[in-house]
Amino acid sequence: MDERKKFRLADVILSVICVVFVAEAAAPVASIGNSQYFWWIFMILAFLLPYGLIAAELGTAYAGDGGLYDWIHAAYPDGKWAARASWYYWINFPLWMASLAVMCPELITFITGRSLGTFGSLVVELLFIWIVTLIACYPVCDSIIILNVSAVIKIVLALLVGGLGVWYISRYGFVNDMSARTFLPSFDLNSLSYISVIIFNFLGFEVVCTYAGSMADPRRQIPQAIVAGGIVIAAIYLFSAFGIGAAVPTRDISVDSGLIDAVSLMTGTTGGVLVGIVALLFLVTLFGNMLSLIHISEPTRLALIS
Repeated sequence: MDERKKFRLADVILSVICVVFVAEAAAPVASIGNSQYFWWIFMILAFLLPYGLIAAELGTAYAGDGGLYDWIHAAYPDGKWAARASWYYWINFPLWMASLAVMCPELITFITGRSLGTFGSLVVELLFIWIVTLIACYPVCDSIIILNVSAVIKIVLALLVGGLGVWYISRYGFVNDMSARTFLPSFDLNSLSYISVIIFNFLGFEVVCTYAGSMADPRRQIPQAIVAGGIVIAAIYLFSAFGIGAAVPTRDISVDSGLIDAVSLMTGTTGGVLVGIVALLFLVTLFGNMLSLIHISEPTRLALIS
């Protein structure tokens, strides 16, 4: 491969952010109230940190494009367990693609102010799937611009949400009870169910290890990028969670509330230029999400034929 196409360290860090950070994650978790901060910090220390270090260690010891497949195959050389794990890992991908595709029509409605209808929504969903599929036919290094732009946009969206929260409380004060007792962790079934949501939004470090063939020095870049990217991800998750928790009444955040809903609630509008811009940027991140994960299909292909 041409050396000019190799990932730089900055590219790998942005890829980590693109894969792991989910822009709309903070809003649903905020519905449990101020105890969300305890669970975010606890899961960062108890899950994100060790998980990232494990992925960095394995990615350094086995620097290949197979990622999860290579690691399991090294432990069980007959390939059966590697094939099973890779297939179970991959089968989630088409389901996730479909779930993101159905979000596109609603985002376009926010951007244009016009409803697409059933047929128009179906066309947009199919276009999303085919665009992602066609781009994925090229090596991951050819998609680096999209991955980088998507990562930067995710950071901007998180900072925007957090910044809106800071702006709101500077003018109107906190909308929720901020007494010390509200920050104590709650162990009811509803609150504990959000631990799985937080864990899901921390997954993806192992995917970056499948980009090893596109890196100039994977044994150095993988651990450096995972550590740096993990710190950035933890910081922007906490900042966006603070913005939503401080400026949006807990009772107004539904379990399926996302980034657009949070911005609308903080600004007091259901449309307008700002909401449209946020929807457009969010739409771009959906392509980045898919492209960052679709390249796990190559290790799965190797698993199935082994």
